[in-house]
Amino acid sequence: MTTADHPYPFTALVGQDDLRLALLLNAVSARVGGVLVRGEKGTAKSTAVRALTALLPEADVVAGCRFSCDPAAPDPRCPDGPHAPAQAESRRPARMVELPVGASEDRLVGALDIERALAEGVKAFEPGLLAAAHRGILYVDEVNLLGDHLVDLLLDAAAMGVSSVEREGVSVRHAARFLLVGTMNPEEGELRPQLLDRFGLTVEVAASRETDERVEVVRRRMAYEDDPAAFAARFAGDEAALRSRIADARALLPRVVLGDTALRQIAATCAAFEVDGMRADLVMARTATALAAWAGRESVLAEDVRQAALLALPHRGRRNPFDAPGLDEDKLDEVLDENAGPEEQPEGPGDGDGPDGPGGGGGVPPQGGGPEDRTDRGEDGGPSDAPGDAPTGPADAPDADAPAPSDASAPSDAEGKGRAGAAEQPAASASAPFRTKKLTVPGLGEGAAGRRSRARTAHGRTTGSYRPRGGALGSLHLAATVRAAAPYQKARGRTGAGLVVRKDDLRLASREGREGNLVLFVVDASGSMAARQRMGAVKGAVLSLLLDAYQRRDKVGLVTFRGREAGLALPPTSSVDTAAARLESLPTGGRTPLAAGLLKARDVLRIERLRDPARRALLVVVTDGRATGGPEPLPLARRAAGLLAADGTASVVVDCETGPVRLGLAADLAGRLGGSAVTLDELRADALAGLVKDVRGGQGSTTGRAA
Repeated sequence: MTTADHPYPFTALVGQDDLRLALLLNAVSARVGGVLVRGEKGTAKSTAVRALTALLPEADVVAGCRFSCDPAAPDPRCPDGPHAPAQAESRRPARMVELPVGASEDRLVGALDIERALAEGVKAFEPGLLAAAHRGILYVDEVNLLGDHLVDLLLDAAAMGVSSVEREGVSVRHAARFLLVGTMNPEEGELRPQLLDRFGLTVEVAASRETDERVEVVRRRMAYEDDPAAFAARFAGDEAALRSRIADARALLPRVVLGDTALRQIAATCAAFEVDGMRADLVMARTATALAAWAGRESVLAEDVRQAALLALPHRGRRNPFDAPGLDEDKLDEVLDENAGPEEQPEGPGDGDGPDGPGGGGGVPPQGGGPEDRTDRGEDGGPSDAPGDAPTGPADAPDADAPAPSDASAPSDAEGKGRAGAAEQPAASASAPFRTKKLTVPGLGEGAAGRRSRARTAHGRTTGSYRPRGGALGSLHLAATVRAAAPYQKARGRTGAGLVVRKDDLRLASREGREGNLVLFVVDASGSMAARQRMGAVKGAVLSLLLDAYQRRDKVGLVTFRGREAGLALPPTSSVDTAAARLESLPTGGRTPLAAGLLKARDVLRIERLRDPARRALLVVVTDGRATGGPEPLPLARRAAGLLAADGTASVVVDCETGPVRLGLAADLAGRLGGSAVTLDELRADALAGLVKDVRGGQGSTTGRAA
């Protein structure tokens, strides 16, 4: 896929200085390592990336080469080579190749040309998107939704500059140097920290809150839609100037000197922020060098190092999946000042003459505005209601479901009908997360690739073969295809070396791997759960399960019930950090409408089955099993559980009951759901080891289940 005839001009973009600078630095030096653009929907992330293509210089390529070899230095490993020195050459515009989220591995790296292999008996390689993107841009929209196996292949090629294909009897290596750009909306899920590290730079983009700037954005976009050609012509002069500046910076780049002082500042900064490995040091060094070349200088200054740190380090500071990318700029300035050379006087942010910014010769984008500068906000954008700001309730709250006495300002029963029905207790803080046991959906699914339950997938170990049932061919099982065709060669009149194969002979590989599931949490937030400060442990357990869901690439949803009703606190999403934030602020108190919670979960699962029939669900009910809300609460809850069991919903009940006397209601609920029950202690991954130790040590037996 390539850009349109009249792409939106890069110089027509309004705001987003960090994004434009990061893209331009990659245009100056491909060794920077690409850029990951994070931001909310509708912030022109894709528009900016596509607009960059028009700024890149045209490429000289060997005529007829499918791998875009440079005539001045052709790739000696090129599958279309070797290329003669006098071979014809041609010039083409820079190419942007877009990798769809649903692409296959064969489409990305290339594969054996099956038609020629079977019909002609030759091993011919069919190039993939990595070959098409060589010496251009490879753009991945919604990179966080891309399959892990594709991300690994993509980032390995980007880091090495070479794509290696070893499969189906094909052994091919070809150059694959491209500017890698990924965009993502964090609300739809995060990339794993080890994958974030493979992107050179990262920027956060958000819609401007300035009225004049928003007006200009709308005005320019409408003008572009009315007449794209005229709009592009309006900015043609600025585009040409920016294109010339990129070419000048590229020519200057080899002469830029990275002095010992700047190098020491880079190393000290990476050490101070405790980033893993050495990739951050290299990326910062290359980025600072590109910044100096962009500014027209032959030496790297302290402001180059500072700007490089702001672009290269925020996404490398995440220590767990729920950490937001960010960088402490005060600490950064302190480290740079401590390691400044004697010839340099420390300068604060914004002091001195920095390199010019992108788009018309402006200054470097102003510092600040990172995630640490934003005011904490709640779910609806208002000030957050942090637990520390609320009055602390008594430590010896009664273990009962009855509503607490309300004061004069509390709503009457009529006014509070359908609401919590009790004075809300402060949100409890979650206990420390732990590694949980693996909870799976039984059977064999066919959902999206993940790491939880067994499934038929396009990747994994080959377990057999099957005859295609129409539609596009998948991964061909060569041995099975040959076996199917072999008995009929004489009858088909075969005389030469080639195998005579017909459509009915084709067999596809049946593979088994792991799939991601929808993990729907149904959390009891009633007064009985808040008693004896159990909610902190419950939240810690759910947070631990959320971490497990993140690692296994699941979608998650959150249903809570308390008072007189149940509510969908978080619709099913891939953003487990959003679920963690909703869980942290979850209020407690009131009666226990267990039936309402189960029926709400059933309704959510019904809708999700219509949206994504292939993704199987795992229902995790976190409760002590009590039911006190509504008429005949316990029989109604049992009937709701029976409906979920009849739907075939896989379920696990996390039994939160504590104390010396246990009613066993959660275990009864699990039986009616057709699932299993585990206690909070048994949920830990080390519970099995403890169980084995107790049995071997002769310390008695346990009735708890060990997964």
